[in-house]
Amino acid sequence: MKRISLLGSTGSIGTQTLDVVAMHPEAYQIEGLAAGQNVELLLEQALRFRPKKVSVATQKLAEQVRQQLPEDIAVYWGDEGLVEVAAGTDAELVVTAVMGSVGLRSTLAAIEAGKHIGLANKETLVTAGHIVTQRARQKGVALLPVDSEHSAIFQCLNGEDLNRVSHITLTASGGSFRHLSRAELERVSVEDALKHPNWSMGAKITIDSATMVNKGLEVIEAHWLFGIDYDRIHVLLHPESIIHSYVEFVDTSMIAQLGNPDMRVPIQYALTYPDRMPSPAKPLSLAQVGKLHFSEMDYERYPALRLAFECGKAGGTAATAFNAANEVAVARFLKGEIPFLRIEEIIERIVSQHQPVRQPDLEAIEWADQEARKAASVL
Repeated sequence: MKRISLLGSTGSIGTQTLDVVAMHPEAYQIEGLAAGQNVELLLEQALRFRPKKVSVATQKLAEQVRQQLPEDIAVYWGDEGLVEVAAGTDAELVVTAVMGSVGLRSTLAAIEAGKHIGLANKETLVTAGHIVTQRARQKGVALLPVDSEHSAIFQCLNGEDLNRVSHITLTASGGSFRHLSRAELERVSVEDALKHPNWSMGAKITIDSATMVNKGLEVIEAHWLFGIDYDRIHVLLHPESIIHSYVEFVDTSMIAQLGNPDMRVPIQYALTYPDRMPSPAKPLSLAQVGKLHFSEMDYERYPALRLAFECGKAGGTAATAFNAANEVAVARFLKGEIPFLRIEEIIERIVSQHQPVRQPDLEAIEWADQEARKAASVL
C-alpha cells in the first residue's frame, strides 16, 4: 500500500486525486491533507480518508476544523502546516496540487524528507527549477509529472535516450477564446473566460489557458523536468486535446500519448508509476473522434506564450517575475478590476522592468516574487 500526502486537496487536481484513491482503496493510504479556505470539503475528505494530519489556511479555520474531527487527526495551519503535511508524515509520495508559488517551500521540505513528488504545482519549477531539480537529484527523489502534457512526455520518453530526442511538442487547446480575434477579446467577461471547451479545471488555470500563460508555464516546467533546451520545446495548437503531447526523435519517428481529456489519467499514472492500474476515465475511441486538427502557434495572438519563452531563456528570476505578475493580474481580472487583455499588458510591463538575478537562492526568488506582485497590483 502506497502512503500519500496531498497538498491542495479541495482544488480540482486534489479532488480528482482522491477520486483515483477511492477507486483503489486497497492500493493507497492518505497520510495527510492540506487545503486552504474550503473547510467544509476538507472535513468531508478527512472523515472519509482518515489522514493522520490536516492543514488549513488560518489559525481560526484550524480551530473550527479541530472541533469537528476525531482526536487522532492532528490539525495544523498556515505555511508551517503545509510543510508539516508535506514532510512530517509517513507518506512515500507527496502530491503538490496547491496553486501558485505558495507550494515551493512545502515541496522543498518534502524533498528534503526524502518524499517522491507528484508535481501538479508547475510554479514550483517555474520559479525555482534549478533548486528543486538539484535537491531532488541529491536526495534521489523522483519528480513525477501530473500535468497531462508533462505526463505525456514522461511516458513517451520511457526507456529512451534523451540524446536521441530531436524535440518535444506540448499541445495546446487554445483555451476558452481560441476562435476570437484580439479585437474581440476586448469585450470578453469573466464568465466567458471560465468556460474551457475541454478540461474541468480551477478558475485560475482556466484563465491561464485562455491567455496561454498556462502553456508558457508548462514550457518552463518541461525544460526543468526533462533537461531539454527551449529551442527544442515546441507548442502546437490542437483543439480536441486528444494528443496530450509528443516526442520526435532524430530519426524523425514520433511517439505520442493519446486519451480523452481527463486529469485522472495522468494523476493515476503519477501515483502508480512505474505500474498501471484500471482507470475511472472513459476509454478513447478514435473512430468516434473521427478527425483531429492541428495548427502552428500564433505568438502574436498569444503574446504571453512568447514572453514565457523569453523569460525561460533569460533564466534567473525572470520566470519568477512572469509568474508572480500573472497570478496578481488573473486575481484582479477574476475580481472584475481589469479587463481580460490587461492581464497580458501587466505581465509584459513587469517582465520588461525586472532585472533578473542569475542563479538566485531561495531568498532572492521570494524577494523577486514579492516585488513583482507589488508592482502588478497597482498597474
